[in-house]
Amino acid sequence: MDQKNNSCTNSKILIEVQRLSDTLEAFAVERDWDQYHSPKNLSMALTGEVGELSEIFQWLTEEESKSAGTNQSTALAVREELADITLYLVRLASVLGVDLNEAVTHKLQKNASKYPVEKAFGSNKKYNKL
Repeated sequence: MDQKNNSCTNSKILIEVQRLSDTLEAFAVERDWDQYHSPKNLSMALTGEVGELSEIFQWLTEEESKSAGTNQSTALAVREELADITLYLVRLASVLGVDLNEAVTHKLQKNASKYPVEKAFGSNKKYNKL
C-alpha cells in the first residue's frame, strides 16, 4: 500500500521469497522429496498446518487470542505453525511457478477496488454488501 494515497502500487516489492524458495528446493532435492512435492500434496500439507495453527486458538477467548504470539504458553507453537505455513506456501508457489510478489500486489489492488475506503471503513461487510 502506498502510504501517501492508500493505493497499491506495482513499483514496490512487497514480498521477496526467492532465497527461501531456493533454500526449500535444495532441502527437498537433498532428501529426494521433490517427488512428493506435487501441488496436491503441498496444498494438503498447507491445509494441515493451517489446521494446527487454528487448533492453538480454538478455545482461547478473543482477548487471549490477541496475545497468543507473545504468551509464554502459546508463543512457540504459534511461531512454529506460522513458519510451517510459510514454508509450505512458498514451496507450493514455487512448484506452481507463481510469483508471490506479483500475486500479492495484484490481490491488494483488487481488494482496494472492491473495498474502497469510503465504503468499507469500519465495516466487516463483504464487498457485494457494501
